[in-house]
Amino acid sequence: MPNSAVFVPHFHWDREWYEPFQVFRHRLVTALDTVLETAEADPDFRFTVDGQMAAVEDYLEMRPENRERVAALVREGRLAIGPWLILLDEFLCSGETIVRNLRMGWAAAERLGGAMPIGYLPDMFGHVAQMPQILARAGIEHAALWRGVPGSVDGHAFRWRAPDGSEVRTEFLFDGYDNGLDVLLVPDRIGSALGEYDRMTAERWGGDPVLAMAGTDHHAPDPQLAAWLRHASGEERPITVATLDEYVRAHVRDEVHSVVTGELRSHVRGNILPGVLSVRLGLKQRMAVAERTVDHAERMNALWSRRDDSAFLSLAWHKIIESTAHDSVVGSGTDETCDQVAARLDEAAQTARAVRDAALAEPAALVPSDGFLVANPLPSARTALVEVDVVAPAEGSTLIATTADGASHPAQLVSAAPTVLSDERLDASQLERVLRRIHRRELFGRQIDHYELTPNSLVFHLAEVPTSGPFDLMVLRGEVAAAASAHPGRWRVRTLTEARATALVAVPVPASGLAGVRVAASDTSPAPATRSAPATAASGALSNGLVEVAVAADGTLDVTGVDGTILTGVGRLVDGGDRGDSYNYAPPALDAPVSEPTRVTVEVLESGPLRSRVRVTRVYEWPAALSSDRDVRGYRTVPTPVEMLVELRTGEPFVRISTSFLNQSADHRLRLHVPLPEPVTTSASAGQFAVTERGLTAEGGWGEYPLPTFPASSFVSAGAATVLLDHSTEYEVVDGGCALALTLLRAVGSISVNIHPLRDEPAASEIPAPGAQELGMRIEHRFAVVPCAAGWREAGAVALAEEFRNDVLVVRGTAHVDGRLPEDTTGVQVEARDVHVSSIRRVGDGVGGAGTEIRLAAMSDSPSHVRVTGAFTQATTVDLLGRPLSPPPGSEPVRDGLEFTLAPWEIRTVVLR
Repeated sequence: MPNSAVFVPHFHWDREWYEPFQVFRHRLVTALDTVLETAEADPDFRFTVDGQMAAVEDYLEMRPENRERVAALVREGRLAIGPWLILLDEFLCSGETIVRNLRMGWAAAERLGGAMPIGYLPDMFGHVAQMPQILARAGIEHAALWRGVPGSVDGHAFRWRAPDGSEVRTEFLFDGYDNGLDVLLVPDRIGSALGEYDRMTAERWGGDPVLAMAGTDHHAPDPQLAAWLRHASGEERPITVATLDEYVRAHVRDEVHSVVTGELRSHVRGNILPGVLSVRLGLKQRMAVAERTVDHAERMNALWSRRDDSAFLSLAWHKIIESTAHDSVVGSGTDETCDQVAARLDEAAQTARAVRDAALAEPAALVPSDGFLVANPLPSARTALVEVDVVAPAEGSTLIATTADGASHPAQLVSAAPTVLSDERLDASQLERVLRRIHRRELFGRQIDHYELTPNSLVFHLAEVPTSGPFDLMVLRGEVAAAASAHPGRWRVRTLTEARATALVAVPVPASGLAGVRVAASDTSPAPATRSAPATAASGALSNGLVEVAVAADGTLDVTGVDGTILTGVGRLVDGGDRGDSYNYAPPALDAPVSEPTRVTVEVLESGPLRSRVRVTRVYEWPAALSSDRDVRGYRTVPTPVEMLVELRTGEPFVRISTSFLNQSADHRLRLHVPLPEPVTTSASAGQFAVTERGLTAEGGWGEYPLPTFPASSFVSAGAATVLLDHSTEYEVVDGGCALALTLLRAVGSISVNIHPLRDEPAASEIPAPGAQELGMRIEHRFAVVPCAAGWREAGAVALAEEFRNDVLVVRGTAHVDGRLPEDTTGVQVEARDVHVSSIRRVGDGVGGAGTEIRLAAMSDSPSHVRVTGAFTQATTVDLLGRPLSPPPGSEPVRDGLEFTLAPWEIRTVVLR
């Protein structure tokens, strides 16, 4: 008996890609105009809008008069919208961004009549392990996707299980999201074509109807589609037109037996295009900065501001989420598209920064202007190093930091600033031009403290914080005019500033809290810091009592950890050719990797006691480009100095490493190696609410060579080496399991190439993308290496990664100088091991009134006990869409803190009031 068939009219809409957003939007408006007209003319027509509300929002911004037409079709169930705001690349953003994407998309769809309750993920380049839990905790029971599904799935559906055990029934689009198009090529032969397709794929469907996805990229279905299908439908093979939701809920009957746990990154049934993890580095770094800035802004606004800046924060999140689209942050678009993504991410960070700074300005108003406010964005107490600008100590004096409790802490002098900012000689008639530089009281970015006006001499004395009383620019103008008239001829004008210095201070800061600190010169030294041994550096060796680093002759590092583990050769650079494109790496046929520098220099920059720094400069001869046939690296080389800043801070069990170089070569891939003391067979990386373990190989098929390159977000670990990361990074375990390699740069010149040695099918048209070569760009990375023989759990990598990525925030006080420092203040505190707090934010007057929402994720395969304390008396557990779960409709009363246990890998959201 032939299977019935269900056709799902849809399109897949890349918001920006080989054309920029506005060009694609022009096509979008035309396509959705056609969809609305078709649906209103034919009651049998249904349409699924790609699972993302961005397409609907972009359309209604141009066609606001059609809002009710869209809403009417949604209410009738003939237009399926949502649940996402945008179809994202799941590996190149944080887990929190995925949640906000779903939450904002769901809310936007609800305003138009309701969201499609299907986790539709048609074209992402693989899927994160925790996606089933994210969907399930939003009340979504079904998903549908294509890429990444392993070869063990032999039907058209499987149960997808997250690490915590959550499951969603998942429709496997094994022939892609356009499998119905070939059947529709000749309208008069739909029946026979469908029969042939059914026979070819019968084992997949069992007793369920054939799902025919009738749509493709950037095109509306033909308005005659429903009529063609009515004509082709018959008793032997009924054909139905439905939304994706209707297919899953109304037509599927067979029980699903296949179970897949964790992430989906198999190449068996579709290209996952892993090279997008490492192309256009700047977009990945901007994404991390934007996410971190909006997170800090939400925390500061929720805990320390009387002003609700939710509208600005929503704007920042919207721009971040728009940029996560799977053809946006991945960098697989044209240069102009990638420039727009970068600008959007910068704008998101700027919006969030304004909220963050405004929130901190409120408590800073209680700190004297010769002091500083230090804010801790993490919900655990820490002692953090901060750099502040202070009055330089006189010779023989030292700098002392004083906190509100009266305790003294050592400070490290980092640098001194010049005191003479200008020394000019000019005619008396030109003095008025000098005065035009003054804006109220500001000059050279400082404030005028006082001035000295004598015959033929004018001296300005500047300060960070003036102490001489009022300054009147109009009075100064009058005095200078009179003096110039009385003393014509040559004048000397000098601008002097108080002796300033940059100091490094160790400040204890409470959990999610605020601390005040004042730094001043003293003739006595404070007692040695009891927290830890001092950081030192001399002759290419660094130590802080926990970690020791020795610079080898080739410029690599030998790093000894707290437990005595030694990592030898850390920081080895290996540069090879890349003849691939923005989607896939490909080595040239005759590659010539360069790993040895031609020159190495080592310079001690800081010798402690709070921070020690050494700069290692290695010069490499890298080929300028590939040969014309792209199979050989060119013979012309470019000498390229690579600076590596090696840093130890007191009390930190890891070494911080920053690399920087000016890229002058095309068509190459640069990797930094961390050799391992013993070979490994697995690695693990943290990101999107999970730590995912992987082997040394990847499952192949389809026509894409399965390179075992993988994504990491906050850290990656292999054997005794754990590397803390600043942003999403590509890694691979190489040399037979003997080294961990991090990709620092992949420079290519095309969106896609038709002839690719590691991929059969082009990923897009062969469009030049010269900006992806990163020529003339300074390539900078920062990360940290933690040696620990027992691996990432014993090293405490979850907490260390948070401290590494989230610096404290420092603001100068604005209260009257010489006042008392306010007492330290604690915000929300979370006591737990291996638990990631992904969000602390203000929520509005929903059920139970305004409150503070906190989201936690257990990053462990064992239960985690959690204790949350702060200024709250009630707690309500909510789902990922903010709907109360326990105990409805009220809230749990809380005394002396909220305590609960997170199951392994559980994500939980709690609202505190």
